[in-house]
Amino acid sequence: TMTLQEQEIERVLNLSTNLQSYLTQNVAPSLTGKIEHIFVEVGDRVKEGDMLVRMDQNQYLTSKIQLANLEKELGRLEPLLATGTVSQQTYDQTKVSYDQLKQNLSFLEANTYVKAPFAGVIAAKTYEDGELYGGQPIVVLTQVKKLKALIAVPENYYPLVKEGAELTIHSDIYPGETFPATIEVVYPTVDAASHTFQCKVVIPNADERLKPGMYVTTTLGLGKENAIVVPYQSVEKLIGSNERYVFINENGYAKRVGVKLGQRFDENVEIIAPEIHAGVEYIHVGQSKLVDGVKIQVK
Repeated sequence: TMTLQEQEIERVLNLSTNLQSYLTQNVAPSLTGKIEHIFVEVGDRVKEGDMLVRMDQNQYLTSKIQLANLEKELGRLEPLLATGTVSQQTYDQTKVSYDQLKQNLSFLEANTYVKAPFAGVIAAKTYEDGELYGGQPIVVLTQVKKLKALIAVPENYYPLVKEGAELTIHSDIYPGETFPATIEVVYPTVDAASHTFQCKVVIPNADERLKPGMYVTTTLGLGKENAIVVPYQSVEKLIGSNERYVFINENGYAKRVGVKLGQRFDENVEIIAPEIHAGVEYIHVGQSKLVDGVKIQVK
């Protein structure tokens, strides 16, 4: 047996996840019609504001001519209104028509000449020039200079995890290297089934060595605290389940105690249970032959 003592440990949380592009947008105009020209191909890099797609221009050009005519009409009506030759109602009706057409022209322009909302890479292309647009995204634009990931953190760490906390990312593709990351959002709810809460992690990726879809491990430091650490081999596992248990000496009898496993330290592991605390006589040799309540002899 051994007498349990609290040890100061560096609390570190390792969680696996998949990387995602920070922003992804399906480029799909709100107008149906013929696609005149697609300016990009898969893999092309674009800047914010670059032209991606030009749709059929007939409706836009017609509305532009109509707006110009209404603008001239307003210019003729203004001096007539001042002299009382035309009524205020006639002028107001023309002005309303002008404002409505001007707003509609802005909508048509944005959906006829479709531009990149942010800098990124073209990840997919669904149509070719001259095809009829039918609702599916014409191209998919994804951001790769900045990535994100969602990690599921056990609920008992909720008080320790804060927005802005720094962590590191590790990928088996780059052995021995780490990449910096930051927790951007701590979700405000806990999943009742998994007893975890999600955090959104942001990863700068200026050199683009990390790619969306990569499997990575995140390492989050949560500071120092006291814990009970025992040899890993002394913790038993119930066959057919994930239940873990240990034995302690209670007045000369073996007492079985269910535990949760915490952080692993080489050959040792943290164990957590109400009965496990400093001063308890813990059985770490011969425990595999014990059953709950059997009388024991400590040698």
